[in-house]
Amino acid sequence: MNTPLRFNEALLIADRAFRPFQCVAWAPQDGTGVVSISVIDRTNTRLLGRQLSSATYSDPQQLEDALQRSRDELSSQGFDLAPWSMPE
Repeated sequence: MNTPLRFNEALLIADRAFRPFQCVAWAPQDGTGVVSISVIDRTNTRLLGRQLSSATYSDPQQLEDALQRSRDELSSQGFDLAPWSMPE
């Protein structure tokens, strides 16, 4: 996947990357292009929070790298994530 990602595509990819947990995303209306994501469990406990710039979430390789680092962090904390790979 070499074409730039649209915002909604990036959010769907992020949501799938953290299953079985839920990924919640929001973008402040401040014009910065930053999106905040939080990974939460079934009790709405926040497990991880990140901010992604538009340059990161629109570039498939940068998004994959950012999501994989976050997955690795959750795994190192003992959370069991479903297998995931970046869509092609």
